[in-house]
Amino acid sequence: MIFDAEPGEMLTVRNVANLVPPYAPDVAYHGTSAALEFGVRVLAVRHVVVLGHELCGGVNALLEGAPASARDFVAPWMSMAETARVRALHCAHAEQRQGCAEREVIKVSLANLMSFPWIAEPVASGQLELHGAWFSISNGTLEILQTDGSFAPAD
Repeated sequence: MIFDAEPGEMLTVRNVANLVPPYAPDVAYHGTSAALEFGVRVLAVRHVVVLGHELCGGVNALLEGAPASARDFVAPWMSMAETARVRALHCAHAEQRQGCAEREVIKVSLANLMSFPWIAEPVASGQLELHGAWFSISNGTLEILQTDGSFAPAD
């Protein structure tokens, strides 16, 4: 709905806190990495968008700690965004930390995307573009990550 796309126009991967793990080919299960590989290497997508959202429960778990009932997978998953948590703690006002962390997690995912050689190479050659975006559920605003690291409303 946000991008006014028809079914089949977008390959969509949803996970806790829109996190992309770093490149780590091994025998473990890697749903997000598998979806990226399929999209980039098989479907030859031209754009990858990391889309975060307001009041993200995964980001709240990053800031406040995972609930006791969700520590098998949520806590370790969110630990890969520790740098985002640290940056969010520097927000001037405590009430802004959630939104700050939501945006910082997007930056972590974009950096992790560049650890995949089959993403970094087409990005470097201009065949693939990476984008960061954040959506406000409460007011419908879409913000786009700018080259200076800030987020600004989409035109």
